[in-house]
Amino acid sequence: MSKELIYQALEEGEGILNLVPNFVPRRFGEAGFRLRLHPDDYYPYGLKRGAIKERWFSSVVNCINGDDAPEDEGLSYVALLSDSSKRFLFKEAVEVLGAQLIGKELYQKHGTWPMFAKFFDFKTPLFHHIHLMQHHADLVGKMAKPEAYYFPFQLNSYSGEVPVTYFGFDPSVTKEEVKERLLQFEETDNRITELSRAFRIQLGTGWYVPAGVVHAPGSLLTYEPQLNSDVNAVVENVVAADHYPYDFLVENVPEEKKRDIDFIMSLMDWEKNIDPEFRKHYFRPPLHAAGEEGIYEEKWISYGNEYIAAKELTIQPCQTVSIKDSTAYGCILIQGHGKFGVYNAEAAHMIRFGQMTADEFFVSEDRAKDGVVISNHSISEPLVILKHFSASTNKEVPQL
Repeated sequence: MSKELIYQALEEGEGILNLVPNFVPRRFGEAGFRLRLHPDDYYPYGLKRGAIKERWFSSVVNCINGDDAPEDEGLSYVALLSDSSKRFLFKEAVEVLGAQLIGKELYQKHGTWPMFAKFFDFKTPLFHHIHLMQHHADLVGKMAKPEAYYFPFQLNSYSGEVPVTYFGFDPSVTKEEVKERLLQFEETDNRITELSRAFRIQLGTGWYVPAGVVHAPGSLLTYEPQLNSDVNAVVENVVAADHYPYDFLVENVPEEKKRDIDFIMSLMDWEKNIDPEFRKHYFRPPLHAAGEEGIYEEKWISYGNEYIAAKELTIQPCQTVSIKDSTAYGCILIQGHGKFGVYNAEAAHMIRFGQMTADEFFVSEDRAKDGVVISNHSISEPLVILKHFSASTNKEVPQL
């Protein structure tokens, strides 16, 4: 890694970095084939590793993906504007540039870029699972994982097999009923979602999911901003003909607690899981943020928490705007083409694995505050960008 190369990239990009597509395979589930990856390239690591089912954005953390995963799996790379073959880890850029890249307040608070976003893309539903709360994550040297969902129209031409997401449990369900299902994990299909509540996914909207809330995401491609963590506990053992071993339930549990059912139950934030007004508290319809009729509109699509936030920016055909934000952010273009600062920018439609694209960027705090000039060069369709932020220092994020 060359510090000179990192400074060169920031200078050439005038405060904006161009990130390399960062695809992640998963051994479970069935691929949705909506990541705009070439159909021949969904098994670049062989069948044993599973199909590509996720794309990660502005990531400084590794994917927890088994012993066969390469050391840099999940980590984003940056490409030089003048020569895209010259690359370095985004994590290294954060380490070298620090506050110059992500801002003084955020750097002092976290010491790194504290979040990332991803597309996850499964044709089949995911298992009912929990992300650890911080006091449990501390026991295994990990981080909590609150996360948010948004379902973009542009990447959901079909809805998969089960476009329904389960959250928590019905308010009438008792802890003993849940415990009984967990005790069946190695014996038979525990059918734990029978105790849950399901919501049909509505495109153009989203949800916030606190750590400790059990959830089983439905089968649409989902844009997910989250904290820097990849840990969970799977509480459902049979999903769409896939069978999950007991290790999936306790892989992030201290060794001496792996057979302690009461400890495993404690991973759940029980009151949030049985909240009778769950939709009222955690459903996230878009909120208007800024705009000018006929020119552009910006909406908050993730908000109402202290960890993560996201916006959707839409610029109408043949329009140019200067967009200002108070903090650094990562972003991904999902429709249209034009200019993003000094970069030519375009939404990708058919990506070969390993190919460079012009659809993903990271904007430094100074550049965000000064404004990014964005032009839509299409004569007919809008340019649409999803932008992900840390909410911990962004005072513009709406609260409930």
